[in-house]
Amino acid sequence: MENIVQRSRDFGAFIFFIVIISLFLLGDFFVTSVSVPTPALQVGTIFLSILLEAIPFILLGVFASALIQTFVSEQTVQKWIPQHPVVSLVPAAVVGALLPICECAIIPVVRRLIAKGMPLHVGVVIMVTAPILNPVVFASTYYAFSSNMNIVYGRMGVAFVVSLIIGFIMYVIFRHRLPLKPMKHSHDHHTNHRLTATLIHAVDEFFDVGRYLIIGAFVASFFQVAINREILVEIGQHEVLAPALMMALAYVLSICSEADAFVAASFTSTFTPASLLAFLVYGPMIDFKNTLMMLAYFRLMFVVIFISIVTIVVYVSVYIFQLVV
Repeated sequence: MENIVQRSRDFGAFIFFIVIISLFLLGDFFVTSVSVPTPALQVGTIFLSILLEAIPFILLGVFASALIQTFVSEQTVQKWIPQHPVVSLVPAAVVGALLPICECAIIPVVRRLIAKGMPLHVGVVIMVTAPILNPVVFASTYYAFSSNMNIVYGRMGVAFVVSLIIGFIMYVIFRHRLPLKPMKHSHDHHTNHRLTATLIHAVDEFFDVGRYLIIGAFVASFFQVAINREILVEIGQHEVLAPALMMALAYVLSICSEADAFVAASFTSTFTPASLLAFLVYGPMIDFKNTLMMLAYFRLMFVVIFISIVTIVVYVSVYIFQLVV
């Protein structure tokens, strides 16, 4: 029965994928031949842009995950991690900073590392730092905010500190629990067929993640069109409400961390620097798109607790930052 349900879901995802590709290739024909409301066109355009932006990074993530599954042993992972749980947080943040992977691609990689024996709190630190502290994001933030280096260095500094706090809290809460969902494709393959095994794992993982990416991209594109811009302008200069609003906006818009700095820069005249910083730190750590992807790998309890902790820690840290700076 479970196999039948899984096959039905895979078939449905495949049909949905074919429909999306057809719309992408024949979009101009539909626009010129059929009268489509402007909001629907906007939703479709943003939806496709999110997909096209995210899919290359998803492919990077699932192939990295598949390589870890095939070539990295549990013993290797355990040797790399310092024994002391608090000491291990800093190396994890450094590793995250060296990975040029966005928030979409890092989730399957971290899930695979945790399944291989990496402590959960170490994986969480990598998951929240990689999309922000990597060199590509630093460069894009520098170019977008070259006139305000407080935001450039503030984003990196706050993200680093926040990641350590989040990792420590997750260690305290989940010290003796592993909230991973059972892995559907964890078959062992013979050493001589490692390339085949890598491709099988990558394909399986891509379709597991892809369905959540599609749903998340559609909902995010809908909200981008539906949001009332006048409300944003009214709240933008409020010291308490503005950071919270920009965090909510970052969650809903689900913009890839390599491009979100340019979106944030467009709000410079409307929002306070602290609220822009909240947008730049919170969005890469958690948004609607990667929430659904996390639900594919982690239990609901973990996802809810993780979102709550990230939200509170980021908001408080940004608020303190604006008082100090």
